[in-house]
Amino acid sequence: MKADSTLKKTNRILIVDDHPFIIEGYKNAITRYNPDTHEFLISQAKDCKSAYEIITDPETVSFDIAFLDISMPAYDEKEIFSGEDLAKLISEYMSHCKIILLTMYTELLKIKTIIRTINPNGLIIKNDLTFDELLLAFDKVLKSDKYYSQSVQKMLNQSPHNSIEVDEFDKQILFHLSKGTSEEEMPHYIPISINAIKRRKKSLKELLKIKNDSDDDLVKEAKSKGLF
Repeated sequence: MKADSTLKKTNRILIVDDHPFIIEGYKNAITRYNPDTHEFLISQAKDCKSAYEIITDPETVSFDIAFLDISMPAYDEKEIFSGEDLAKLISEYMSHCKIILLTMYTELLKIKTIIRTINPNGLIIKNDLTFDELLLAFDKVLKSDKYYSQSVQKMLNQSPHNSIEVDEFDKQILFHLSKGTSEEEMPHYIPISINAIKRRKKSLKELLKIKNDSDDDLVKEAKSKGLF
């Protein structure tokens, strides 16, 4: 005999990803989680703009868990450029909402920056993602535990606790900043886009705890730590 639906716990879920088939996969997994005791009201968004509109809508009831892809189409007008920015927005509007971030990033610097600035309840490298992995993460976070996928744990375990790592592109950005090269000129020397350079520079400032917008302070702090 099925459980009385009035006795089920209702969970409100937000899924933000720019690939519709991935959203459907998440929904398929979530709705199979303890169906006798839980029911789920799932909202979805395909980019930063549609997610922003849902999160800031006064009619939206606070979500219990949000699944956010980190890389997706930006909402430039509101300076929402990624799942990280959406996570900060959710924390502002829905402080009790638990956040699971999903990413293709595998650079230690990026992973550490995400953990330090967002402190998500869950962090999953997409290459680790399986049906069972998603359900395990969902179960852990629903029960107020943290969940880092296998690749995240491996990276963190292999890294000295207080070390700061930067990759070759970050070193090149720091070097050119120290030489007075402008952001507009950097793509001539570094084979990545100007938007990628801006994002990396922002991450470096967050990692090194530079509170202002000064490139000079960033270079000075990076040099003091021997990063380039």
